[in-house]
Amino acid sequence: MTAFPPGFFDRADPAPDSAFYAPARLVTHIDDGAIAAVGALYTELGLVGEVLDLMSSWISHFERPPRRLVGLGMNAAELRANPALAAHVVHDLNADPALPFPDACFDDATCCVSVDYLVEPVAVFAEVARVLRPGGRWVFSITHPIRWAFPDDPGPGGLQVTRSYFDQTPYVETGKDGSVAYAEHHRTLGERIRTLVGAGFTLLDLVEPEWPEELERPWGAWSPLRGRLIPGTTIFVCRLTAGTPESSAP
Repeated sequence: MTAFPPGFFDRADPAPDSAFYAPARLVTHIDDGAIAAVGALYTELGLVGEVLDLMSSWISHFERPPRRLVGLGMNAAELRANPALAAHVVHDLNADPALPFPDACFDDATCCVSVDYLVEPVAVFAEVARVLRPGGRWVFSITHPIRWAFPDDPGPGGLQVTRSYFDQTPYVETGKDGSVAYAEHHRTLGERIRTLVGAGFTLLDLVEPEWPEELERPWGAWSPLRGRLIPGTTIFVCRLTAGTPESSAP
């Protein structure tokens, strides 16, 4: 097992997340087709029991809510607005990766396009393993890593490779005062898989939803032109492996 070196998950903006997430933002971060694919997969997998929705918000993307859905997120107003949640907890995983739940209390866990923002993903994944019951599933979606090699352009320019897939230099936007306004970090598929395996999970499936034929309008940097050639989202379907997790931490 390859260990991640010290500082590997450090980010360009060290400021606390609490300030950024203080205002409620009732927005979605993936297009309608990706939302539908996530919901359909949850249904296909039978996520119907007690489920933890990590880094949750005002929508959890289930076609039908499970028997009991608990959301953990950063903004109380967003969590209160989520009709699928039976309960919610406000908790900053980047300040404290420990989940405020007892051992083996959930059947499954989900997270939609937020794992990329964790500064201690190995610790958080290990915590997910701790709170899952034996055989529990961990289903999380992220922006497809291959997208890192292409510019954010819905037109023909978005089909040209402009940087290395292996380049770990973060994308950073700064404000007028020079402070970091937004930062995005890239991890390869292999690094994501090593993180989940190191936390004690087995990868069951890697789902790459295709661009829906009926979706003809652009969505942000994505469009029918680009989306039908390059995957925008990937979904990891994992199962908790019996035994003690092998750590990937240094």
